[in-house]
Amino acid sequence: MGYTVIIPARFASTRLPGKPLLDICGKPMLQHVYERACESAASNVIIATDDARIVDAARGFDAEVMLTSIEHRSGSERAAEVVERRQLPTDHVVVNLQGDEPLMPSALIEQVATNLAANEDAAMATLCEPIESATDLFDPNVVKVVLDRQGYALYFSRAPLPWDRDEFLKTPGQLPDNSTYSRHLGIYSYRADFLLNYPKLTPCKLEKAESLEQLRVLYHGYRIHVAEALENPGPGVDTPEDLERVKCLMEKMIL
Repeated sequence: MGYTVIIPARFASTRLPGKPLLDICGKPMLQHVYERACESAASNVIIATDDARIVDAARGFDAEVMLTSIEHRSGSERAAEVVERRQLPTDHVVVNLQGDEPLMPSALIEQVATNLAANEDAAMATLCEPIESATDLFDPNVVKVVLDRQGYALYFSRAPLPWDRDEFLKTPGQLPDNSTYSRHLGIYSYRADFLLNYPKLTPCKLEKAESLEQLRVLYHGYRIHVAEALENPGPGVDTPEDLERVKCLMEKMIL
């Protein structure tokens, strides 16, 4: 199955300015993400950015890169501009791989693409993994997802949902026994026609409150299918502490 991977990359970041260009083991973080995408079965891998410095860096490692509008409010909107300018077929599958996921296995890029193809009722597909520590459960940088019995998303939140009332009363701040909490992974797939329509959807209060673009999709009545990841993706990079942890992991992999 042919699909395109688009890697949205913003230079401005509140917690880590210039995040895509931060060095990890001698390469900018964005290059690691690009290399993971190229290891997948994608027919094309395109970096979409709003900054000439990222354009120059991407060209330095021979990546296809597109300078997009500075007005986009999310990675999905940035990816939509690429789809429009490239005039991709309406049923073409697009994977949005965030530019701060240098450890994302290529197998998961393939999984999220095939997951969408297998669920025709879904406007989008994404992945999750079990949460196994209280630290992750209560960390607002770890996004939680609640699913229905068919694997469709009911809600995404930075809060520990569902709130296990009785267990949290007994053991505040701890991971409940036999918990079923899931961490959402920052990778999406869509068909080109839905992605083109996404920027036309009115932003909602939930999306703004949680700072989670996928809530706009649920708010407007579309379905998002969520599969459990076949592999552990490793941590993304949201904070300086995340960056140091990823550096340590990648140094060990190289050795």
